[in-house]
Amino acid sequence: MISDALATALAKRNIHYGWVVAGTTFLVMLSTAGAMGAGGVLIGPLTAEFGWTTAQISTALAVRFILFGLIAPFAAAFMNYFGVRKVVTAALLLIGSGVLASLFMRELWQLLALWGVVIGIGTGMTALVLGATIATRWFEKRRGLVVGLMTASNATGQLIFLPLLAMFSESIGWRAALIFVTIMLVVGLVLALLFMRDRPADVGLAPYGGTAIVPAPAQSKRLSDLITSPLLVLREASRTAVFWVLFATFFVCGLSTGGLIQTHWISICSDAGIAALAAAGMLALIGAFDFVGTIVSGWLSDRYDNRYLLLAYYGLRGVSLLFLPYSGYSITMLTIFAVFYGLDWVATVPPTVKLTAQHFGAEKASLVFGWVFAGHQIGSATAALLGGISRTALDTYTPALLFAGVFCIFAALLVLTIGKKPAPQLRPATA
Repeated sequence: MISDALATALAKRNIHYGWVVAGTTFLVMLSTAGAMGAGGVLIGPLTAEFGWTTAQISTALAVRFILFGLIAPFAAAFMNYFGVRKVVTAALLLIGSGVLASLFMRELWQLLALWGVVIGIGTGMTALVLGATIATRWFEKRRGLVVGLMTASNATGQLIFLPLLAMFSESIGWRAALIFVTIMLVVGLVLALLFMRDRPADVGLAPYGGTAIVPAPAQSKRLSDLITSPLLVLREASRTAVFWVLFATFFVCGLSTGGLIQTHWISICSDAGIAALAAAGMLALIGAFDFVGTIVSGWLSDRYDNRYLLLAYYGLRGVSLLFLPYSGYSITMLTIFAVFYGLDWVATVPPTVKLTAQHFGAEKASLVFGWVFAGHQIGSATAALLGGISRTALDTYTPALLFAGVFCIFAALLVLTIGKKPAPQLRPATA
């Protein structure tokens, strides 16, 4: 295989193949980010072409957010059973099929089925759990930094693609934007097939920073365990207060980012008289600063108390959201918001992953984080739905923005209830 030869060649130059796997995962998550980010561009064109309301379109996007999150813990089990590369390949094929089929949709139920169910499941299998799995398997050192890179790829990619998608949508049509997304998915698929490997032991290496080759743990051969093992881990984790604090705060993370700003930002700016392309450009600015903020957050999470990092991140995000409705939506004020809010967009992920690993153990970290991430996406779905309802019923997004800002302040205080000493790690899950 190409990966075996490349791993050997890099090892002679003292370069660990884990960085190739991390880079490949970065680009795969970047390609799937286009599918996640496209939803915000579609609201206006779908309303104009089919007459669907913002609330109706938001309902389909909310279903996508929920499935995106709920599939995550099971995706971790799929990766353990089938291997990372096979799961990633299947996910990219599923997302691509959903995007291509949506070019021909004419009814609202088709939007719900394709963008809610098919793309929701596909993107859920390449969500942040993929990045967390790669980081915990391939890296003993620099794990926080790698999680930061993976998170930046997923979140920033959704934002930086928006100007391109908005440009295609306005100049050629929304279908052209989706064709561009499909091309990106094909590129990600080719990279995954060429360079993705499941574990360092597959190429005869120890994890980066480790000294011993770690064999793959014994896995149950029963397919039923793909369903039961995540549920057993959830049962164990749900008995701890730490799990519920991480779940609740990550719910607020989703409530205040993807479901609200990413989904409704173009509509929010449109209400203020800002063109879709200019609004998408502002969202790309948020993405650029998010890229910096998330990587720096990963670096900080390797060095400082992750609880206090989360206190700062949620608190500052809450302040920025409470400020936005009263900013006047001038270009100057929106730029200030984009910089301030962008640095904190998903900076919460590396500390949350680190706290999960500290309290539940490295082997169970991906499954537990999968359930924590489900809370994030339930929060995103809530914000997507409430934002659409607020805009349709009240003709303004202000209540949704204030609601998210207040909950961020609550999350900042809640995270301080996590004890500094890790709780006992979970027992191995058995069916």
